[in-house]
Amino acid sequence: MVATAIEEVRTLWIGDLQYWVDESYLSQCFAHNGEVVSIKIIRNKLTGQPEGYGFVEFVSHASAEAFLRTYNGAQMPGTEQTFRLNWASFGDSGPDHSIFVGDLAPDVTDFLLQETFRAHYPSVKGAKVVTDPATGRSKGYGFVKFADEAQRNRAMTEMNGVYCSTRPMRISAATPKKNASFQHQYAPPKAMYQFPAYSAPVSAVAPENDVNNTTVCIGNLDLNVTEEELKQTFMQFGDIVLVKIYAGKGYGYVQFGTRVSAEDAIQRMQGKVIGQQVIQISWGSSMTARQDVPGGWGVQMDPSQWSAYYGYGQGYEAYAYGATQDPSIYTYGAYAGYAQYPQQVEGAQDMSVVSMPMEELYDPLAMPDVDKLNAAYLSIHGSSILGRSLWQRTSQSLQQA
Repeated sequence: MVATAIEEVRTLWIGDLQYWVDESYLSQCFAHNGEVVSIKIIRNKLTGQPEGYGFVEFVSHASAEAFLRTYNGAQMPGTEQTFRLNWASFGDSGPDHSIFVGDLAPDVTDFLLQETFRAHYPSVKGAKVVTDPATGRSKGYGFVKFADEAQRNRAMTEMNGVYCSTRPMRISAATPKKNASFQHQYAPPKAMYQFPAYSAPVSAVAPENDVNNTTVCIGNLDLNVTEEELKQTFMQFGDIVLVKIYAGKGYGYVQFGTRVSAEDAIQRMQGKVIGQQVIQISWGSSMTARQDVPGGWGVQMDPSQWSAYYGYGQGYEAYAYGATQDPSIYTYGAYAGYAQYPQQVEGAQDMSVVSMPMEELYDPLAMPDVDKLNAAYLSIHGSSILGRSLWQRTSQSLQQA
């Protein structure tokens, strides 16, 4: 029977999961409950890496509700992290207020976009950066959802032009489309296992299969461990290029000079104790996976990039885009799940299929149009030029770390 009311839902969404959390770990956490029917961690379709969220199904709504009240906010065993739970959503669960965010840098993730806004507006419910399903790369735009309309309205003005990563954001209204959410509101429960995988920009090659990959990711890391301590622990396996720990997140990365060193570290350090905790170690993403990201260094899909959009699985599908954005910049219809969005301006085209303007005939005797050449160059490299100083400072700080 189709779930049409919260009283009939018996599935919980679980999010903010570290990359190493799998069904087995959660099963051990919840084994004593006895009323869990199934656990599902959502994974990226291209890489197989966890997306940082999943679903827990119970025998009844009552047992799911009791579990939600007991575990939401409780500490996860063996970690410094707490459980983040919510009812699995199959449609609109009340009024929400979203904005469209454009001109996003390639390295902006769901988590980064969300936290950029949440730092100023506590009612932020989630954020999602739309990615290309074929490559996993960001399409340069996304959505932020608010519970409070007044805060949404403030953000429309206050955050327009504010930097997120290396670019200023362009913000406009995400306009509800008439009847767009009808089919989602009454979607069958199985839809929760069919959400498209949203991820940060990643290489199409799995990290463990990339012969050029020399980066390892260390999870369940003691929060008191420093980058220097991590370096001293792993330098026995070979030359280290870079060490990075994300403060307060419980994970970090070590990039070696050779793949052999990385393989040796993964084999010999798995399950070892660093600080006061048993670490989980796996391949990070190759440095080449993010060469096009200013200041970005090759890391595994950052767990802080995950979190989908906090249990509001299809909540963004009822929105169109405000007319203030340039429709020629973004592609909407080609993305699975967003086909029902109208273009912002009538006649706008999908940039994935739009044909390029015909090239002008080259006249070798004609004087070059310097202004036109400069404009063409800036249209391609302008963002890189403007962000170069920030990139250099970021790169230097990472190398000195």
